[in-house]
Amino acid sequence: MDVVLVSADPEPGGVCLYRGCIPSKSLLHAAQVIRAAEGAGDMGITFGEPKVDLDKLRGWKQSIVDKLTSGLAQLTKQRGIKYLEGRASFTASGELEVALADGGTETIEYEHAILATGSEPVHLDMLPESPLIMDSTEALALTDIPKSMLVMGGGYIGVELGQAYAAYGVEVSCVEMQASLLPGVDRDLVKPLEKCLSSEFHEIFLGTRVVSAELLDGGVKVNMESQDGTKLEKTYSKVLVAVGRRPVSKDLGLDNVGVDLDDHGFVKVDQQRFTSNRAIQAVGDIAGQPMLAHKATHEGRMAVESLNDGKTIYDPRAIPAVVFTDPEIAWCGLTEDEARRQGLTVKMGVFPWQASGRAATLAKTEGITKIVSEAESGLVLGVGVTGHSAGELIGEGVLAIEMGAVAEDIALTIHAHPSLSETLMEAAERVIGQSTHFFQRM
Repeated sequence: MDVVLVSADPEPGGVCLYRGCIPSKSLLHAAQVIRAAEGAGDMGITFGEPKVDLDKLRGWKQSIVDKLTSGLAQLTKQRGIKYLEGRASFTASGELEVALADGGTETIEYEHAILATGSEPVHLDMLPESPLIMDSTEALALTDIPKSMLVMGGGYIGVELGQAYAAYGVEVSCVEMQASLLPGVDRDLVKPLEKCLSSEFHEIFLGTRVVSAELLDGGVKVNMESQDGTKLEKTYSKVLVAVGRRPVSKDLGLDNVGVDLDDHGFVKVDQQRFTSNRAIQAVGDIAGQPMLAHKATHEGRMAVESLNDGKTIYDPRAIPAVVFTDPEIAWCGLTEDEARRQGLTVKMGVFPWQASGRAATLAKTEGITKIVSEAESGLVLGVGVTGHSAGELIGEGVLAIEMGAVAEDIALTIHAHPSLSETLMEAAERVIGQSTHFFQRM
């Protein structure tokens, strides 16, 4: 196919590469190096007080982004794709106009179009406009190390960035409207992280909302209210707003081509990612939850394959989600709570990492591995992991669910020793009986 790729960025990369996954994980890794050095004293190894060179840290982070985006630009050229830096909007069926970055315009006629405009941070009208009140994009710029910071939102963006800033020496507090951090994730998976954050964060306010904020000289005064009516007033050097993301679906000329949106601004799509206009498909954040880069990539492949053969559909059984904190949390398939809400009779196999030899050698025993299975058949419905490299371990769980594995399949698969992957085998053993390294009464 003859392909034109339009993006507002100078090179391909999108939200994940420029303003999301890659820069945030770079800063998180740097923070984990600091924490690892601080914890090495228990092994008899001591380092001096860490010093953060902001200019060098920002440069290192940006070098990673630049290398990956330039690589994508090279691949784009090698594949004969025409790349336009600018913003596109539909003007009529089969036609769109691109406002180019250099100030010019270009009209493109198309047979098929795929929307992949991504998402942006949610902004709260109740908050004043100020450099002291950041969204996630601004927080990733790491312009300075403030004395204190309030993170609004205890979801994955809030806890990831909050933990990174805490490692750099910021007094971080977090406020979350729900009763726990990471709402929607099984509580037993979140508890090890909550225990770590309780010492790393200055304060955590759960079941609490921000009512208003006022700019002061060099700070932000925040008024909060808990669910029981208790009112709090705190002052912070900066505030990070991490209350969610919304799809970029405005100003695209969708009304001109009859593309329908839902009440949340997502483009309505079918299993082949076609919109209400059969010449236009949508993938990624704009096409609905979960708003994850790997889901977007998979959708993109499926959308193009559906144009090729007319048969391919988007129908994943499991999409992994990872919170890149320390410890990491990863899950796929059904959570225990979701399975029970669906009325399924389930059986759990939970293996604590205190019983893992490899976790002990890594000084990372705070984790757990959990398998949610159908009680009668043993079919693996969901997998959750909290601990070091959980994001790497979850791949086996995704494959097990996609292949229709039962817990016994995982339990009878020989895993390397000593390794963290063994915890999946041992969790599966707990589903079907006894795990080797954890005693349970029958």
